[in-house]
Amino acid sequence: MAQSQVEPKTAADDAGPGSRPPAGRDWLDRYFHITARGSTVGREVRGGITTFMAMAYILLLNPLLLSVPDVNGDTLAPTAIVTATAFAAALSTLLMGIIGKVPLALAAGLSVSGVLATQVVPGMTWPQAMGMCVIYGVIIMLLVITGLREKIMNAIPMAIKHAITIGIGMFVAIIGLSKAGFVGPGDSTPITLGIDGALAGWPVFAFCVTLLAIFMLLARNIPGAILIGIGIGTVVSLIVTAVADLDAEDWGLAVPGLPDAVVASPDFSLFGQVEFGGFGELGAATVATVVFTLVLAAFFDAMATIIAVGQEAKLADEKGRMPGLNRALLVDGAGGAIGGGVSASGQTVFIESASGVGEGARTGLSATVTGLIFGAMLLFTPLAEIVPGQVAAAALVVIGAMMMQNARHVDWKDRAVAIPVFLTVTLMPFTFSIVNGVGAGVIAYTAIKLAQGKWREPGLFMWILTAVFVYNFAFVGH
Repeated sequence: MAQSQVEPKTAADDAGPGSRPPAGRDWLDRYFHITARGSTVGREVRGGITTFMAMAYILLLNPLLLSVPDVNGDTLAPTAIVTATAFAAALSTLLMGIIGKVPLALAAGLSVSGVLATQVVPGMTWPQAMGMCVIYGVIIMLLVITGLREKIMNAIPMAIKHAITIGIGMFVAIIGLSKAGFVGPGDSTPITLGIDGALAGWPVFAFCVTLLAIFMLLARNIPGAILIGIGIGTVVSLIVTAVADLDAEDWGLAVPGLPDAVVASPDFSLFGQVEFGGFGELGAATVATVVFTLVLAAFFDAMATIIAVGQEAKLADEKGRMPGLNRALLVDGAGGAIGGGVSASGQTVFIESASGVGEGARTGLSATVTGLIFGAMLLFTPLAEIVPGQVAAAALVVIGAMMMQNARHVDWKDRAVAIPVFLTVTLMPFTFSIVNGVGAGVIAYTAIKLAQGKWREPGLFMWILTAVFVYNFAFVGH
């Protein structure tokens, strides 16, 4: 049944000479195959708007994640990050809609931004870090063009793929909890609740209100739950700031307040602030590890997300085959280079695209609508100043919780699977390193298969990957 649904659409999307959509439809219908996929222009527009509402929070979260100083103590201007985030999301999503022709939207990947903030810029400048994004994006594009990306994905055991998603979810969640002041280093424990084991202060209260509001809205299946929850938390923050007369010392981050203007000219000052030189002082091994980390953070999540949304839209079969898959993967790779070029971090496909699919979106027209709205947001960057960091951090925790859903796919009774998954999932947040988690999981998986006398089962690529991680742990470090 699934196969019969996919083949006609594939033929229409990848049409060559003599294989055109039926005549008599307007150019928009013919180009995006709207009727062929059982959709309408109205559904596509509605789906595009819904997708934007579901992922607009990235305009608030990405500046929060990228607010840390680099190795020289320099930071990125918040308004410039918002501009870069909106521009990169707009361009990448428009490319996905027009070229990929699928209902997928892209924006700054939280996992990539998290890696940049916690593992990359402590050892290099922000322009150098963004150069790493451009490099990893080009690498992913080459992997797609050569067909290696799909081969590598097929070589990674499904359990490890799920573990990577789960681990990144916990990694993102712990960043959110830490940014909000909900957890922190303890005197007698590595990490504790709030300050000295107790929650205190209005900013933490605003975080808790926002977190609970989002969870409650999600439980009610309210569209745009994350954005609405952030709105609720922002209103609470504005009220308590005015009533309790809070200042920057109380909030620790930016004090919530109404901007002087709602509309302002975009701040393009970070565009082109990319460096590809100066890596010699870091060492070839360190640079290679950084690039590998970024590829890893973006690589595994994108294909699973693309296929998951494709299946939700009934464009992909049970094997993940869907029209325009290679084009979609290519645009996803280009998102890394685009994001790095404008200092917005690497762009990747967002699972929130499924919300637009739920509204009936089936084609690239919905992604085009989403991209146009992100473009319009370039004029409304001052609105991001209203939201305090603690409120935005709640969304990170929510995203982490949603990524934990992949745990249901793991066979926890099989120790050859459960142990590598456990190591991958726990070491990512506990060591603040995606590579550490993946490396431990890969090594444990091949070691257990060797102990079971099934050393051929992992395949050559997994053994090569094991050797790379062993070398990385022994000689490179993080």
